[in-house]
Amino acid sequence: MIEIKVQNIVASTSFAEKLDLDVIAQSWKEAEYEPEQFPGLVYRLSSPKTATLLFRSGKANCTGAKNIEDVKTTINIIAEKLKMLGVEVYKDFGIVIQNIVATADLGGDLNLSEVAISLGLENVEYEPEQFPGLVYRIKEPRVAMLLFGSGKIVCAGARKIEDVSIAVDKLLEELTSLGLLHK
Repeated sequence: MIEIKVQNIVASTSFAEKLDLDVIAQSWKEAEYEPEQFPGLVYRLSSPKTATLLFRSGKANCTGAKNIEDVKTTINIIAEKLKMLGVEVYKDFGIVIQNIVATADLGGDLNLSEVAISLGLENVEYEPEQFPGLVYRIKEPRVAMLLFGSGKIVCAGARKIEDVSIAVDKLLEELTSLGLLHK
């Protein structure tokens, strides 16, 4: 069984009908808000180590979490801080996972030129002069896999942690059946 490490989860939610980012920026000393540069307010937490972008629309994106629990904790902390400012926060914010990025090591080397040809050029992007990895798009679950000659991989685009496991298992099975993983 290959160990999969979640590196980043990006989730979106909606806290309220609208947010006054100027008031929030003045009230939360840790907030970063420069509307001339970027329309959102950035609020970083050290535990869990996440960053949340808050927008005037009431919507928000949480990034940096390593698990779903950290996403929920972050959103609950921010909801409580907003309530303390008198914001009418929705009772149910509806957290939507947008992207999960995870890494793994297949435990062997890959000849990426062989892999590109064997996996079918319609599903692969490989330009070694531009980037040292190969991009392999899997249709189900719909994710992009970055493969490196060292056997290390990055999976991006999953919306469920189970999808990462399914995609890694599929990739491993495919590479092994084609004799492309050199242990």
